[in-house]
Amino acid sequence: GFLSQSILTAPRVYFAMADDGLFFPSVAWVHPRTRVPVVAIALQGVFAIAITLLGRYEQILNYVVSMDFIFFGLSASCLFVFRRREREANRDSQSDSASGSRSAGYRVPGHPVTTALFVIASWLVVINTIYKYPGNTLVGMAVLLAGVPVYFVWRWRRTPGTGTP
Repeated sequence: GFLSQSILTAPRVYFAMADDGLFFPSVAWVHPRTRVPVVAIALQGVFAIAITLLGRYEQILNYVVSMDFIFFGLSASCLFVFRRREREANRDSQSDSASGSRSAGYRVPGHPVTTALFVIASWLVVINTIYKYPGNTLVGMAVLLAGVPVYFVWRWRRTPGTGTP
């Protein structure tokens, strides 16, 4: 299931990057009839084939597990920020208006306990993967960090105000 959603979502990230001028413009092309980012999906397929040929399943899994779980934990942590902002907005709107209406907001069953447990569990997975497979985790971290200078190069190349290089 996770691989399925990754195959569906990763090409849309490439598409969005290209559409913002942060990747090759051709990757932003969508099929006129199906409205599918064909080049981005093909690129994801090429990446998947290359990764498959470069290692065993266990290695590949460990490359991504620690990086994925770092971001799963960070994503869940955002709920704490959203809740704080919601409280502040409600407090400000109640002082500004007599209605005192509350917004629906971001509802999570058992929050903040369930959210905190998820964040802790995610980061424990990261720590365990680093401990048990430091070499594979290092490869995953290197791939992730390699994207930082690439991003800045593409951002620098982008023409100001147009979104394209």
